[in-house]
Amino acid sequence: MSSQGGTRWAPEIAGLAIGALETFAMGTAKRPLGVTSAFETAASTLARRLAPQASRVNEFVAKRETTPKIDWEVLLAPGIVLGAFLASRASGTRGSTLPDAWRARFGESRGKRYAAAFCGGALMMFGARLGKGCTSGHGISGTMQLAAASLAFDVAMGVSAALTAKLLFRGGAR
Repeated sequence: MSSQGGTRWAPEIAGLAIGALETFAMGTAKRPLGVTSAFETAASTLARRLAPQASRVNEFVAKRETTPKIDWEVLLAPGIVLGAFLASRASGTRGSTLPDAWRARFGESRGKRYAAAFCGGALMMFGARLGKGCTSGHGISGTMQLAAASLAFDVAMGVSAALTAKLLFRGGAR
């Protein structure tokens, strides 16, 4: 049971579902799951439109496709949002946008929560570029392929997540 009264998915079932999706992606599209590629394509396309001269000197932007395409990777990002929404509705856990731990530590401000989520997302995207892959790219796809860089990434992600949680929620907020 969740703190909001609904039933949560067993982690084993969720893991099996993600593994099945990854296997399907590799078997049909011959590409691993990864969500940041769509954002990178959109950002490089926007950069080329707004600053074409500057875009030519940026190696990353210059090597991206000149004509963006809407493919399964682009649709994966809104699919994650839709899937999370549908799962929360189906499990009955749809409730407050402020988790109890956040409320206890930082108060009632939804604006502060949204600003923190946006900043966290921006940092994740920066880290994904720096690490040449995102949490789904390394954590799911790379680990499934037993890639050494992804296994190292998993350890670093776990340690940094634990340290961040300890810093943010010191004092025992749950």
